[in-house]
Order: sequence, then structure tokens, then C-alpha cells
Amino acid sequence: MVLMAFTLGTIPLYGLLGTVLLWGILPFILIVVGGLWWGLERSYRDGDILEELSLSDDILTLRHRPPKGDPKTWECNIYWARVEMHVTGGPVPHYVTLSGNGRTVEIGSFLSEDERKSLYGELTDFLKSHTTP
Repeated sequence: MVLMAFTLGTIPLYGLLGTVLLWGILPFILIVVGGLWWGLERSYRDGDILEELSLSDDILTLRHRPPKGDPKTWECNIYWARVEMHVTGGPVPHYVTLSGNGRTVEIGSFLSEDERKSLYGELTDFLKSHTTP
């Protein structure tokens, strides 16, 4: 993608070879290509978010690893865990949270809206199947 942007960006410059105008326009094309490269790298870095929800005995554990910073961990007895969906009022529409052990944590905020709706249904079913005798 970056090579294609550079190649297509330099096509108009071929007619300016040997002129002073080439050196006036070339830096702007290089800035555009550099911005494209930086944006793609940033996108890849932001995609490194990882959330793992696991159940061990009766302890539900959520581990969140952001692209920058320290990983965060939340634990709760599965019998006290509650999943909630906030259709409005959250940072994103259909915001999903887990509550328990005196704390409320977000889960899946990086997902699309449809994926968060699906996550809410799956978490609700999971908690019901593991807490009913």
C-alpha cells in the first residue's frame, strides 16, 4: 500500500524532472507517504488489545492487555457476577460491563456494535448455565 501510494504520487513528478518545481512538490508527497505509513503502523499497534475471560473453579477472571501500559486483571466469584448492557450513556453504544466483587469493569469496548450485542447474549447465557444448579 505504501509503495503504491509512493508510485502513484510520483507519476505527476515525471514531467517535472530536471526542474526546480520537482523539489518543491516532492516533500509533500513524501509527507503523505510517511503519514500513510505511520497510520498503518498505529492501526496495527491498536489492534494488539487482548481480553481473556476464563473460569477456574468458581472464580471468573478477566485479563485485559492494552496496547500500551500494564495488563489489568479482575476476579469475581461467578455466583456474584452480573453482566449489563448500557444501550446509551457509555463511551460506545451498547456498552457491556461485568460487575462483581465491588467493582464494575468494561468488556469488549473495542468490538463493533453488533459484536458487543452478541457478546452480551453469550455472557448472559454463560453466567446462567454456570450459576444455576
